[in-house]
Order: sequence, then C-alpha cells, then structure tokens
Amino acid sequence: MLKQIYFEQEDVVALARDLLGKKIITFFNNQKTSGIISETEAYRAPEDRGSHAFNNRKTPRTEVMFRSGGCAYIYLCYGIHHLTNIVTGPEGTAHAILIRAIIPYEGKEIMEKRRGKPASFKELTSGPGGVSIALGLTKEMSGISILGPNLWLEEHLVYEDREILITPRIGLDYAGIDASNLWRFVVKSTPSSKKKFKTY
Repeated sequence: MLKQIYFEQEDVVALARDLLGKKIITFFNNQKTSGIISETEAYRAPEDRGSHAFNNRKTPRTEVMFRSGGCAYIYLCYGIHHLTNIVTGPEGTAHAILIRAIIPYEGKEIMEKRRGKPASFKELTSGPGGVSIALGLTKEMSGISILGPNLWLEEHLVYEDREILITPRIGLDYAGIDASNLWRFVVKSTPSSKKKFKTY
C-alpha cells in the first residue's frame, strides 16, 4: 500500500506520471473492486487556471484539496459525473490528480453491474465518470482517506516512457494558456489513448 509520504510529494506533475501502473482499490459493502491506473491529469494550485483551487480559492467544496496529500477530492461535473481526484502535496498546497481511466483488475462483474455495461464494453472504466461509477465512488465520499480501509493504492506495474502518451488536458478551454500544459498522461495500450488528441 502506498503511504501518505508518497502523496505529500510536491511535484504533482511527476506524481501524475508515476501513478500510471499503480493499482487503485475500493472496498465497500464487502465488495472489492480494483483497476490499474492508465490515464491521469495533474492540477497544480495556485497558479493553474484549470484547477478548482486557482489563486488558492477555497470553498466548502474545495476545502478537501487543501488537506495533506492522501485523501480523495470527488466532485460532481455538469450535475452528472462524479470525478475522482487524488489530493497531493503538503497541507495547504491544493494539488490534485484526476483519475481519468483504469484497466479493470478485480471485481469486474461488480463494475459491470454498477455501470450497467457488459465487460466487453471497451470503455467500461475509461473516462473519469466511468471510473468513479465502476469503483463505487461518489461526491458524498469526498475527503475519504486513500490510505484504507475503503480506498487505497498499491504498487503494481511500471510503464516505460515509450509506453506513455503525454498531451494537454481535456476540456479546459476556459484555462487560457494553462490549457496547453502537457499534464495528461495515458498508457498507449488502453482505449483512452486511441482518442484523437494532439500528442507530443
């Protein structure tokens, strides 16, 4: 299991890359599900216009982001999708990493039921909203520890640089110059890497 000191590192962009290949596990109501993280995006406060904590903006929703690294920031996007982020950095830093896709590992049948999709659906756990549904995570759980017992991360795979795509983040037109930051990391062999985004 990854320890809190791992999540308290200050370089959120490097951490977003390093999270690829880590296993994310949930355990709710005696149901265990897990997947290998295959796509992430970094959000670096306070200067990042794409971050909910830009200029150290603190609200009842974003308060979680200012805690010490090692908890989850989960919010509702467009009133539909629950998006799961991992809070990183020292207390007060407000960095976060969005988990955009995972490769199903354990509890695939549970994921199918939660999503209402068959295992053959190639995007069962592709897209941040789908990830949260598959893992049973909702905005009501925002602030939950990622050090267990219900949510945690473990070492699993190590991807080499040649296996990784690096691109700008998605859907951040409002972020101005920060929309072009190369802070999205994708494992090439996964469905999400096949989408037509400019890579570098």
